[in-house]
Amino acid sequence: MAEQRVRPPWWLKYVNKVFIGLSKLGVGGEKGPAILTVAGRKTGKPRTTPVTPMTVDGARYVVGGLPGADWVANARAAGTATLHQGRRTQQVRMTEMPAEQARPLLRQFPTLVPTGVSFVRNAGLVTEGTPDEFEALAGRLPVFRFDEI
Repeated sequence: MAEQRVRPPWWLKYVNKVFIGLSKLGVGGEKGPAILTVAGRKTGKPRTTPVTPMTVDGARYVVGGLPGADWVANARAAGTATLHQGRRTQQVRMTEMPAEQARPLLRQFPTLVPTGVSFVRNAGLVTEGTPDEFEALAGRLPVFRFDEI
């Protein structure tokens, strides 16, 4: 079954560039957004996007905020990425969680990444942003685990 693509807001590309620039200046530190760089699935060129990892039981995860996002397709194809957060840069393996394993992680997302709730709400995927609503997105919103290489 093909994943239904949700069109990103027109301003997202510009805001992402600002976040990437600020991150290069060291704004945000170890707790702020991270910059994920993945090889493009068609060109092989590095593609960069800001993400906000969350830690659950000592493992780090990231939720794809929009179904059909290009960075998600690139991560699936590449399997590995570079993660820059604060002054730290590391190579990671990205493992997509099956829906059953993603369900409890998505349930924690509104608490652990509150800034992501409004983004998903604005995309029309949730109305209130409750843990139940996010849990119901399992199988629709991808969740990746980062494992250091």
